[in-house]
Amino acid sequence: MQPFTKLSAIAAPFDWSNVNTDQIIPARYLRKSRRHPDYATYLFRDLRFNSDGTENPDFVLNQAAYRQAKILVADVNFGCGSSREGAVFALAAFGIRSVIAASFGDIHYNNCFKNGLLPIRLEEKVLARLRAQLVEQPGSTIEIDLEGQFVVGPDGTKHMFDMDLFRKRCLLEGLDDIGLTLIHEETIASFETRYQETYNWTMPRQG
Repeated sequence: MQPFTKLSAIAAPFDWSNVNTDQIIPARYLRKSRRHPDYATYLFRDLRFNSDGTENPDFVLNQAAYRQAKILVADVNFGCGSSREGAVFALAAFGIRSVIAASFGDIHYNNCFKNGLLPIRLEEKVLARLRAQLVEQPGSTIEIDLEGQFVVGPDGTKHMFDMDLFRKRCLLEGLDDIGLTLIHEETIASFETRYQETYNWTMPRQG
């Protein structure tokens, strides 16, 4: 998993509340391989594209200033609805590394951490100011420092955020569930050796 330490990137104002995971990635794309070259186009598919496949010019990520956005500044209850991990896969495929919102769907919030995407909670009034700045200055950047646990808006104002220390460590070190297990690889191998020596009668006979 790609570590997350610091990020200074274009941010897109996503002025929607209660964005559900089916809006983030429609159910019909859930069986698609993450290696599919078009996977990034599944993100907000029914919002970004018209029924004929053309882009919806009113959707924020289709606007020139925000096409390269790596940060979304959302509203409340982002990622509610179903538990589909594909919602995070689609965000990551597009290039989004962080979503800033007042609140998240609980399962989506957890899925973000497991896939190297940083979800940040800030107060609604702070988010409203950040989105207004991004609208007034299209293409402006936001800085995120995970170690220091702060966000710097386009106007230079610093906003602190809370973060669970275990999740913070995992993101900083790029540790997903498999990576966390592999930290203990030597201990696991040692246990298996001792177990086989102690309980060799449980092992299948050779030949």
